[in-house]
Amino acid sequence: MKVTVVGAGAVGASCAEYIAIKNFASEVVLLDIKEGYAEGKAMDLMQTASLNGFDTKIVGSTNDYSKTAGSDIVVITSGIPRKPGMTREELIGINAGIVKTVSSSLLEHSPDTIFIIVSNPMDTMTYLVHKTLDIPKNRIIGMGGALDSARFKYRLAEALAAPISDVDGMVIGGHSDKGMVPLIGHATRNSLKVSEFLSEERMSQVVEDTKVGGATLTKLLGTSAWYAPGAAVSGLVQAIACDQKKMFPCSTYLEGEYGLKDLCIGVPVILGKNGIEKVVQMELTAAEQAKMEESAAGVTKTNGLLDL
Repeated sequence: MKVTVVGAGAVGASCAEYIAIKNFASEVVLLDIKEGYAEGKAMDLMQTASLNGFDTKIVGSTNDYSKTAGSDIVVITSGIPRKPGMTREELIGINAGIVKTVSSSLLEHSPDTIFIIVSNPMDTMTYLVHKTLDIPKNRIIGMGGALDSARFKYRLAEALAAPISDVDGMVIGGHSDKGMVPLIGHATRNSLKVSEFLSEERMSQVVEDTKVGGATLTKLLGTSAWYAPGAAVSGLVQAIACDQKKMFPCSTYLEGEYGLKDLCIGVPVILGKNGIEKVVQMELTAAEQAKMEESAAGVTKTNGLLDL
């Protein structure tokens, strides 16, 4: 199993680290345009192998796509990260050109690969890859919902004063501060709805804290987060590589599911060896469906900024 991660910055390096530590891949290739940067990150990570007990080979390369040939899965993290006060949508001009070039170059060397898109604005970048590459939609996956759901569960556990292993919850919709839809009505603590433990006011606060999860970290760190995004990506990669048939909310191209079409947005999917093996159609309340449609309108508006 060969995995390529494009972009050796904080997010990309975290992806490579978590994938390697899980020890299911034979090789991880880190690719970056900055001379020697990916090679240095790869060497540093390889020097942790004996300490962390993994045998995955990590290789770094400066813009040499031939090193990525035969990749089963490719992860695109490249592009400029958010700074404090920036929205994900403000990154579209620069990142669209980067993602378009990178995805085409990767496909040239790995024609059967599965794409995982991390670059922001993530739903629009996933849509761009769909419109740029002539490959089946199951092989193009946007990461956002997996990360947003992890942040949702963190906030739920915090509110419940519970171990995070007790908590389950999902975020669908667009990967943006205004667009994501945390499904608080479906969230549980050991199969019991969280509404049995939390007030309406506290649940509303959990939802709002989840929606600004990325912005909160950007303000604190001065740049985008990397540990949780890297872990989210590694979970998706492992589910595909190991054919786990696991359910994650991911950005996928919709053709009528949830009453939406011609856009990529976060919905629950089953991930296995073929990438997205099924879109799970869950029953939403009227209020949840309305929020989903509002989110979709925002994503479609951002998509309109693309030069397709």
